[in-house]
Amino acid sequence: MSADKKELPSHILAFKDTEFLAREELRGIRMQLELLKTNLALSEQGIHQTIVIFGSARIANPDNQYYRQAQKLSARITAHYLNAPQQCIIATGGGGGIMEAVNRGAAEAGGKSVGFNISLPHEQTPNTYITPELCFQFEHFSMRKMQFFMRTKALIVFPGGFGTLDELFEALTLIQTEKMPRIPVILFDKAYWNKIINFEALLEAGMIAAKDLSFIHYAKTSEEAWAILKQSMLENN
Repeated sequence: MSADKKELPSHILAFKDTEFLAREELRGIRMQLELLKTNLALSEQGIHQTIVIFGSARIANPDNQYYRQAQKLSARITAHYLNAPQQCIIATGGGGGIMEAVNRGAAEAGGKSVGFNISLPHEQTPNTYITPELCFQFEHFSMRKMQFFMRTKALIVFPGGFGTLDELFEALTLIQTEKMPRIPVILFDKAYWNKIINFEALLEAGMIAAKDLSFIHYAKTSEEAWAILKQSMLENN
């Protein structure tokens, strides 16, 4: 075969043909690859348990109270697990704001942390504190959220907007429908959450059951959040 024929798109091996893999008809294959690549990487690093922390990318000032509390809480959790028999590390969405604060706290405590980034029209830039070998990128929000919830032992949610609410309600639905274990969900700053979500109204209207709120906790400081986590660990061990 002549050299020029070898350069034809039809002659490129399928798994090397990025243009072919990017076709709409191959979306299902790409989703499988996103799931498998991340699972293999985490397994090879011995990571089978995480604590996931969400929050707004817009809280970018290191002097912001939420940024400081997120950083402090992450450092405390990471330090606790540094010498634990079973590894459990922090996972975030990998971007700026609260995500940066959390990955930063883990790094400053001398531990690893995961960043599950997402490819966006205005590209999300991974923050500099993610452990390099645990810095992932996803095309699909669904695959990214699956990775968040597959191995997490607790969920902590700082104030945020649409993205944070999407992730929170995904987790609440999965727990309610028993698609994932009943884990503690800690909402940071009850005053903020009471302003934007009226859980009690859902209960009064009969749209949820009382047990659907039993795993939701509130914390105002990193110390309060850590106390809730410790109690949950004792109950599950």
